[in-house]
Amino acid sequence: MVKQTLRDFFLGFIKIHILYHAAKEPIYGQKFSDELKRHGYEISFGTLYPIFHKLEGKGLLISKIKNVNGKNRKYYTITKKGNDVLNEARIQAKELVDELFEN
Repeated sequence: MVKQTLRDFFLGFIKIHILYHAAKEPIYGQKFSDELKRHGYEISFGTLYPIFHKLEGKGLLISKIKNVNGKNRKYYTITKKGNDVLNEARIQAKELVDELFEN
């Protein structure tokens, strides 16, 4: 139960993390999955891709398909709206995290 609860908590942070990386450079599923593993998170593609699609559906990301070595790969980049959300999320997340570590 603890593991599932923590997973639920961090899914929101993962969305912010996606926006952060999409602001730096175009990202795609496997590369971002590797990024999450670097931080100790294992998220299935069945969870990750719907997050990308929801963020795109909300106008926070835009995708572009590129052919890489004969395979189509969908790259995501942040939109202006996504950047605005990311900036506000940074402020709010910092405030919450700072409070968690006050004492």
